[in-house]
Amino acid sequence: MQREAGPRACGGGQMKRRGAGEREKEAKKKKLLDELGESRLPYLTPKDDGFNELWKRKYSKLILRSAEKIPKDIHEGVQEAFFTLRKFGCFFQDLVRIKGNDFFTPVSRILIGSPGCTYKYLNTRLFTVPWPTESYEINYSRPEISRACKALLKLNDYMHRETTRALQEQKLTETKEIEDCAVIDRSLDYAPSITATGSTLRDQSPPYAPKNDCSVLKERSSYNLTLLNYMDPQQMPFLKQEPYFGMGKMAVSWHHDENLVERSTVAVYSYSCRDDLNMTHQHCVLAGLCPRFSSTHRVAECSRGTLHCILGQCNTALQNMPADLKDVSLQSLDVAAIKLVEETHNEVEFEWLRQFWFQGKRYRKCTEWWSKPMDSLEEFWRKMEFVTSLLLCEIRKGEQMDEQRNKRIDCVLPLLIQRHELRQEWLARCHSQLAESLPEDEKPECRPYWEEDDPDMPLPFDLEAIIHDLESLQKKMES
Repeated sequence: MQREAGPRACGGGQMKRRGAGEREKEAKKKKLLDELGESRLPYLTPKDDGFNELWKRKYSKLILRSAEKIPKDIHEGVQEAFFTLRKFGCFFQDLVRIKGNDFFTPVSRILIGSPGCTYKYLNTRLFTVPWPTESYEINYSRPEISRACKALLKLNDYMHRETTRALQEQKLTETKEIEDCAVIDRSLDYAPSITATGSTLRDQSPPYAPKNDCSVLKERSSYNLTLLNYMDPQQMPFLKQEPYFGMGKMAVSWHHDENLVERSTVAVYSYSCRDDLNMTHQHCVLAGLCPRFSSTHRVAECSRGTLHCILGQCNTALQNMPADLKDVSLQSLDVAAIKLVEETHNEVEFEWLRQFWFQGKRYRKCTEWWSKPMDSLEEFWRKMEFVTSLLLCEIRKGEQMDEQRNKRIDCVLPLLIQRHELRQEWLARCHSQLAESLPEDEKPECRPYWEEDDPDMPLPFDLEAIIHDLESLQKKMES
């Protein structure tokens, strides 16, 4: 139904593994298309015999609910929310990164959800416009946008309840089928030739669900955000044709959804529930003919991608900072402490600050909620620049044993190389032709950025000279 490293490769195994996985995937696609030639794979539609049987057998975790089963007040509130957000220009085409190149997404999007949550896809981190949440002060730019966010929160709560109920019903059905098999099997226990088989089946198939199944199902559908999409096929003339089945033009090509909790469900208005279908199956979105909206409710993976988490990481990393800023020595020169600070430094700069400001001032159209958190993260980042400068001063001192100094250089050098290369990449992206074509309030901002002689910054923006010095020092020690 569905970065490319420079000469100084860094960031290690994860980037290489991801690159290898993508190359393997591309090779499989090319092989299939080569085999197909001009022909296309067959597929079934609801009009075809065998459609329902195939659905039950291969796509049993795709559940559809007709629109009339959703309460009228939810329909009205959500549809008004869609048009309100579009009216005030809150849907945006994302400038995403694919295989080292930038592209505008054909579909326009906005992310709404729990305060401080983010969602990442195609190397782009989206930040939630927060829906109303107890103990959070959220000031919206307009009362209409406030109402829209409330309506989508109401839909989210409804989707959570319905998904949990559907999963429970499905679990009961599966359990009953297991029990029926066990009953049939027990009736055959008297036949000598299959007694052993029957015993194994009963042992491997518990006749009831574990007591904590209910809470597990609720967690798998505890949606913390919704990615809203808007598309008008008539305004999208350069869409690709679906390549495998000949289904027509696609608004979104075949893909797995990213950044989700494993085995969590995805609920789409009007209603689709996926469980691990997203892990085992890809999906695409056909363009169709009419403009349309969708609200895709997700359990985003939040072990790293929340404001609360990154602020905690910053506080932990900066424990290595001297208590008195007049002090010019770090609390620890242990390699583990250095690694923690410098990795957090890179994460704050490239996964938060640059991602946020690359999207211009778009979030202000709905709320200023992210302004203070971004100020806090930038202040943490400045302190980490200071920590890095102190570390480099320590490395340049001749008082250390060569072995200790070499270990510290081995630790910090790859992270500085990664920082330098990513800064150059983001700088180029912010001034690309596509970026410059955006309206003024959507234009990417290269932030943080500073000139070479900025007295407030302890290190230069361009790290080439520092990297060269460290590499020279390393070679000198090795010779």
